[in-house]
Amino acid sequence: MAEVINMPRLSDTMEEGTVAKWLKKVGDKVEEGDILAEIETDKATMEFESFHEGTLLHIGIEEGDGAPVDSLLAIIGEEGEDISALLNGGGTPQEEKTAAPETKTEAPAPTEAAAAPAAIPEGVEIITMPRLSDTMEEGTVASWLKKVGDTVEEGDILAEIETDKATMEFESFYSGTLLHIGIQEGEGAPVDSLLAIIGPEGTDVDAVLKAQSGGGAAASAPKADTQEEKPQAEEPAKEQVSATPNGQRIFASPLAKKIAGDKGIDLAQVKGSGDNGRIVKKDVENYQPSKTAAPAVEKTAEASAPVAPISLPVGEESMEEVKNSTMRKVIAKRLGESKFSAPHYYLTIEVDMDNAKASRAQINNLPDTKVSFNDMVLKACAMALKKHPQVNTSWNGDTTIYKHHVHMGVAVAVDEGLVVPVIKFADQLSLTQLGTAVKDLAGRARNKKIKPDEMEGSTFTVSNLGMFGILEFTSIINQPNSAILSVGAIVDKPVVKNGEIVAGSTMKITLACDHRTVDGATGAQFLQTLRAYLENPVTMLA
Repeated sequence: MAEVINMPRLSDTMEEGTVAKWLKKVGDKVEEGDILAEIETDKATMEFESFHEGTLLHIGIEEGDGAPVDSLLAIIGEEGEDISALLNGGGTPQEEKTAAPETKTEAPAPTEAAAAPAAIPEGVEIITMPRLSDTMEEGTVASWLKKVGDTVEEGDILAEIETDKATMEFESFYSGTLLHIGIQEGEGAPVDSLLAIIGPEGTDVDAVLKAQSGGGAAASAPKADTQEEKPQAEEPAKEQVSATPNGQRIFASPLAKKIAGDKGIDLAQVKGSGDNGRIVKKDVENYQPSKTAAPAVEKTAEASAPVAPISLPVGEESMEEVKNSTMRKVIAKRLGESKFSAPHYYLTIEVDMDNAKASRAQINNLPDTKVSFNDMVLKACAMALKKHPQVNTSWNGDTTIYKHHVHMGVAVAVDEGLVVPVIKFADQLSLTQLGTAVKDLAGRARNKKIKPDEMEGSTFTVSNLGMFGILEFTSIINQPNSAILSVGAIVDKPVVKNGEIVAGSTMKITLACDHRTVDGATGAQFLQTLRAYLENPVTMLA
């Protein structure tokens, strides 16, 4: 029976792999443990071993080509075996056997097994991971507010789910008893994964899970039995190989080999706990050298020790690996896509802020009025965008999209990373209205109460690190915008005015532009207009 070999997931972050080199060609005999190919992952190039014996009948990914995890990599089977059904239908050998049985006596068994869990009991509702934003691809359960066995009413909060933008409450649309939790707290899963099951108390959850899987478990059962029987038949041979390591191949996973190499552990001394004695990660991590070997090591160390003692610092290395939140992973993905797809360039100017400081002081003397310098920058940007529509655009391949509205994105730092609330129609708001909107959106963003649609649709973004004392910096464009403005701190320093050196206040601002849509001259003209508004704030009130 032919075995389908799929592109393996050789690292926790691997989404696709590239075949660097095939060590077997079609028609070659393959033994269990033979190296089939060298596969390049997102971290390293690793050897990929075969877990099956037979003849290499088909190669699905050629050298130098890449493909997602679980794509068809190769097929191993008996020489001359017909694999057309696997290639055309993309099915597994078990599916082929079910579709075209050779004997009539075996055919009814899988059919009956598949049909048994076909129907979900009445009143039972399957809850899947919801898509809570338009860019959400997976979610993480931050906390469950109900536990298995609790009664759930329609509208009750089931859980808090962390998306790529915020942590949001997820309500139940059904009433009943919480029968099953599919994703535990702190775990993530793709959209539409099984989240929970709600139904009448006493429902057989196992039957519901089988029905929800559509009979997949029953169909794959014969394959699992075959795989379990095969190692049992070959177990004595594998034990013999492990017992005589000299001149024999040591079976170990690529990760186990890497860890052993880093720690200087001889794999011949490690006993494997995997299938057929295969050495896996935990075997290497739990390996303890035998006591008899310790004296020899000590003697070698003593012999090589220098005559004069040297005082060296003694300490313990430590590190901590923290799982990335969904928000952090999406930030990394989005900013990476922006930086490596949009050709960035940067323009920096210095703005005289003396008039801005005086104007702000006068405005804030009014009753119930509070305006920040950031509000003044946002207002100036919104007005400058109306005069320079080329900056208020998006690249769309064969076309450029001109936005006739101004939706201002404001970068806000939160515990997990960075979010960008959007102030809609910012050009139509006054300074005080802008200030109120920013405070409201930023506050709810930090408290994780902001809605997904309040972080969508920006046409231009402002990032301000002046309050942290940063004098000048550059930002990565928030796609699909064509530009982002980086605002530094206001600095008191000597400046030249009317040919004399006097005390003054200046602020540096840097515009990052997408060169596909905004040329250098266009960006420079935008900054000139922006400086004119900031140096003469009264013009923004005209």
